[in-house]
Amino acid sequence: MVIAIDGPAASGKGTLAKRLAEHYRLPHLDTGLLYRAVALTLLDADRDLADADAAAAAARGLDAAFLSDPRLRGSAMGEAASIVSAQGAVRAALLDWQRRFAGAAEGAVLDGRDIGTVVCPDATVKLFVTASAEERARRRHRELGGRGETVAYETVLSDILRRDARDADRAAAPLRVAEDAVVIDTTALDADAAFRAATGVVDGRSRA
Repeated sequence: MVIAIDGPAASGKGTLAKRLAEHYRLPHLDTGLLYRAVALTLLDADRDLADADAAAAAARGLDAAFLSDPRLRGSAMGEAASIVSAQGAVRAALLDWQRRFAGAAEGAVLDGRDIGTVVCPDATVKLFVTASAEERARRRHRELGGRGETVAYETVLSDILRRDARDADRAAAPLRVAEDAVVIDTTALDADAAFRAATGVVDGRSRA
């Protein structure tokens, strides 16, 4: 069973993906970390994030062990990842990586921006998790504050809107709802309610 979860930044898809993976005993991949790792590789090498050749080379040489680097979770790295993820060569280089993960014998849970539309178009279940930009900004603001980062809410909201536009407008694998995806709007849902909604979909598809 492959569960593909897409959605914009701070929609709650990552938290939901982890819980579903634990519940169904499946491996989980936060594909956003791949793009963050590529961006961090470029920054560590003092390379321009817009350098397509360097970014593609970093993607091809990505080490899975790098995905545990705590620096990947910072707000700045999310913005940097949004820049490199818009590059077609980077997405192409990481596509096989993601598909190999999804091809595990027991299945997998993957969350990102193009899982149901590009990476796993034949996934057993496709979910698109979303929420209002304002609610997503509030969540990200709380998350950053919990990690000791002092960022104004207005700045976080601006970043969210900018990333939304970049994700939706890029030429390579833009963020969109797969035709056969079930949309879960978490604006008014807590994590438990979102989890119940998702398992209801997954269990229904599994019995079909």
